[in-house]
Amino acid sequence: MRVLVVTAVPAERDAVTRAFGDGSEASVFFVPGAEIHRVGSFDVLAGGAGPGAAAASAAFGLASDRYGLVISAGIGGGFTGVAPVGSLVVADRIGAADLGAETATGFVPVTELGFGRAWHFPPRSLVREVAAATGAVTGAVLTVSTVTGSADRAAALLAAHPRAAAEAMEGFGVAEAAERVGLPVLEIRAVSNAVGPRDRDAWRIGDALAALTEAFGKLAPVLEGWTHHDRHES
Repeated sequence: MRVLVVTAVPAERDAVTRAFGDGSEASVFFVPGAEIHRVGSFDVLAGGAGPGAAAASAAFGLASDRYGLVISAGIGGGFTGVAPVGSLVVADRIGAADLGAETATGFVPVTELGFGRAWHFPPRSLVREVAAATGAVTGAVLTVSTVTGSADRAAALLAAHPRAAAEAMEGFGVAEAAERVGLPVLEIRAVSNAVGPRDRDAWRIGDALAALTEAFGKLAPVLEGWTHHDRHES
């Protein structure tokens, strides 16, 4: 099974490919809108930051070959008490946390406006197996267009989404592209910082990238044992 992995930036892409060697084994080819690094059964591209760029680059990538699974991967923020810095999160649901409308009484998600969707759900069996193999926390990963920078915003997100484990900027866009071609999606985030007030001195980006590499090294055997029936589980 060939797997498409979509990250935001090249540093995350390279962290994924390092799981399978020093990078020299990767072959690079270009499709409209994407540079794909191929290592074994994994095609990895850095599609840009935010859900729009992620959806567009994933769509171009998906048009380049036949895939059995799409993964949104990278670093992200972890919610305090659930996913500490240095931990790994596997999404059991991928949500668009700020897709909707502000009203006089607060935020209304897009689904309550009568159109669109706000959540995608990775296959349950795959989430369980990947979490067990990598030691990851499972929970909701929220896709945001504006990264949280205050305690008040972090509290508001948790109040609206009590099962949230992490936030990032691309997962929902990747999931939208995958859904349109009938493919399952997975999101894996290595936690580099706590969701809340921005404290760059406390960020551990290097450690998170190393955790991402380690996670993908453990992921390949799980996917080899993942059955065709499981791929269509919702």
